[in-house]
Amino acid sequence: MDTNQKTDYRNNRERGKGENFDVTLRRFFRDVQQSGILTEIKKRKFHSKEVSRDKRRISARRKAQVRKIKRGY
Repeated sequence: MDTNQKTDYRNNRERGKGENFDVTLRRFFRDVQQSGILTEIKKRKFHSKEVSRDKRRISARRKAQVRKIKRGY
């Protein structure tokens, strides 16, 4: 996701006629989780330099290769 891009995080949930509050709340939480808002917030909580991101990616690839070799694929 582009850091300059504005994202609308509002997730309006209206309670249906005769709908239980718990059902509405569960539906809201499901929508929030599916939209990826929480993961995006956790990702942006701390700023990381581009160098450390690249190192993390390289390290992840290396670990994946080692796992693949150990499993015999």
